[in-house]
Amino acid sequence: QVELVESGGGLVQAGGSLRLSCAASGRTFSSSVMGWFRQAPGKAREFVAGIGRNGGVTYYTDSVKGRFTIVRDNAKATVSLQMNSLKPEDTAVYYCAASVGTLILANPSAYGYWGQGTQVTVSS
Repeated sequence: QVELVESGGGLVQAGGSLRLSCAASGRTFSSSVMGWFRQAPGKAREFVAGIGRNGGVTYYTDSVKGRFTIVRDNAKATVSLQMNSLKPEDTAVYYCAASVGTLILANPSAYGYWGQGTQVTVSS
């Protein structure tokens, strides 16, 4: 079993920055592909960013490319999402997820472990 706990969410003005963190416990962290997803009210859960097991490969959805950066620290068993130039459209609950597979996938069903979510609100 893998337990994931997100932190770092909050309220920020448009153009500002936030850094989300996800702490993992249980399964060996380095064996998991990690992803960040977000879900706004009334919308489906959306893939935001993913990172491979060794951190050498990353993938981002088009809407956040150039603004968000995903990084993992296997020694600390954490994965973070640095969010810059935030827009009101980024407002959502952000979830950390882990997959036991080897590929970074955008489908939420590929991730078997999820954190509780952290709220990110970007004001105009």
